[in-house]
Amino acid sequence: MPTIADLKLGQSATIIDCSSEAIPFKLLEMGCLPGNKVKLLQVAPFLDPLYLNIDDAFVAIRRDTAALICIEIDPDE
Repeated sequence: MPTIADLKLGQSATIIDCSSEAIPFKLLEMGCLPGNKVKLLQVAPFLDPLYLNIDDAFVAIRRDTAALICIEIDPDE
């Protein structure tokens, strides 16, 4: 199953699962929950961190954390 770490620049998706205990609670509070939309806005120079728009909140997360969040990529992307 694809994760946020698999998104290409500008691509959008819907979060399917974020149940890993390694995901910081603060990220869940900021809207990283199943059913919410996520879009990859920018990638830092060494591919880490990723700058995302999650449910209208702008968030920068590490690639290893992004790899724990399962998504369904929007088909029209």
